[in-house]
Amino acid sequence: MVFSGLPFLFFYLPAVLLVYKLSPLKLRNLLLLIVSLLFYGFGEPVYILIMFLSIAVDYTHGMLVERWRADDRRARRAVASSVIFNLAILIFFKYWDFLARSINAVTPLSLPVLEVPLPIGISFYTFQTMSYTIDVYRQDAPVQRNIVTFGAFVTLFPQLIAGPIIQYKSVAEQLQSRHETLDQFTRGVERFTVGLAKKVLLSNAASRLWDAFCLAPASELTVAGGWLGLIAYTFHIYFDFSGYSDMAIGLGHMLGFTFLENFNYPYISRSVVEFWKRWHISLTNWFREYVYFPLGGSRVPRWKWVRNILIVWILTGIWHGAGWNFLLWGLYYALLMLCERLFLGCWLKKLPAALQHLYTMLAVTIGWALFAIEDLSHLTQYLAACFGAAPLISASTIYYLRTYLPLLLIFALGSTPAVKTNWHRLPEKLRMILTPILVFLVLLISTAHLVEASYNPFLYFRF
Repeated sequence: MVFSGLPFLFFYLPAVLLVYKLSPLKLRNLLLLIVSLLFYGFGEPVYILIMFLSIAVDYTHGMLVERWRADDRRARRAVASSVIFNLAILIFFKYWDFLARSINAVTPLSLPVLEVPLPIGISFYTFQTMSYTIDVYRQDAPVQRNIVTFGAFVTLFPQLIAGPIIQYKSVAEQLQSRHETLDQFTRGVERFTVGLAKKVLLSNAASRLWDAFCLAPASELTVAGGWLGLIAYTFHIYFDFSGYSDMAIGLGHMLGFTFLENFNYPYISRSVVEFWKRWHISLTNWFREYVYFPLGGSRVPRWKWVRNILIVWILTGIWHGAGWNFLLWGLYYALLMLCERLFLGCWLKKLPAALQHLYTMLAVTIGWALFAIEDLSHLTQYLAACFGAAPLISASTIYYLRTYLPLLLIFALGSTPAVKTNWHRLPEKLRMILTPILVFLVLLISTAHLVEASYNPFLYFRF
């Protein structure tokens, strides 16, 4: 089940909200646990067992850390045990086949390739539960003694399968006590609608343009077509993932939760460092807090700092997927980060803002090629075409450019704060009148698109 699907919009969500609002406050966490498991099990019932196992193991380890608070060695062992368990699950389901094929290709070994389907959202909820035990050990979060409440945190359906990555300490108080107001619910509906529009009306349109070039034979690629395709993917992944985050945050508001923002207009950045402060903020924060800082951060000798950057970005790359292209993508950003922090950043600041932005978007767009094209041979051919190893332009490229130019301008405008800024400049009374009208129209138009569309899950479902 996906947020941008008709079953969710017209059956699951209305039913959940109705039952949730009618339920006593003390039963709402239990209800959330049940409906979240139903949501997750809609597509993969067998993997609910993994959710139960994850809840039980991390709940128990949190209790052990609290119990052994006075014995630091035993408490550390409990944390290590929790981390090992979560990583073992992640490695088995997400990376085993990739590792087996890679090892089999370069050694005489013949490790079994299991072809086990990847549980949706496993990269997100394993990171969430792993950070819980660490935070309890650090005393950054209180231990949760109610397993139902802890289960509600782990399985919370708004952000269960594609983030944002919610740290327990950021919602601990809300899990214990939350009181939804009409204003909060209304803001949730508005935010959810914005996310739905991003996904259905913008991301899916950009996806069709990307497919036209990504799926084309290498012999048909052109320089202009290659770049047009990458620009389309740049908008596709932004509106897809930020749209999901908007919908998750909006659903959280409807249920009385406030989740941290996951995107802050990353395409207005003037450096790669700034871009990663604005893109997928919850993941960046996670790696900084649980990997980068424990390694020493930047307060170490320079060679160790370089090592720390490499470790963080290699892990960031392979977190996204079991493929060599994701490793290359991580190394690519590690190199850019190191260059900007060592010398390039000083030069960038001396350039006009427009050139800083141009450099950043060029770097990010090239990075999306590494991210999107998993076949290295195809990736090499595609990038070669972009950088001159192909005709400059073709009739089909001109056709796509003319057809999609208005949408590309809308994509560009929608990825900046301009729409939001000008909206808030309108008189408050006018906004109050226009908001329900726009929400209704977006829902109506999105529904019309969904009726005609095939199954279109969010990109980050596969991570």
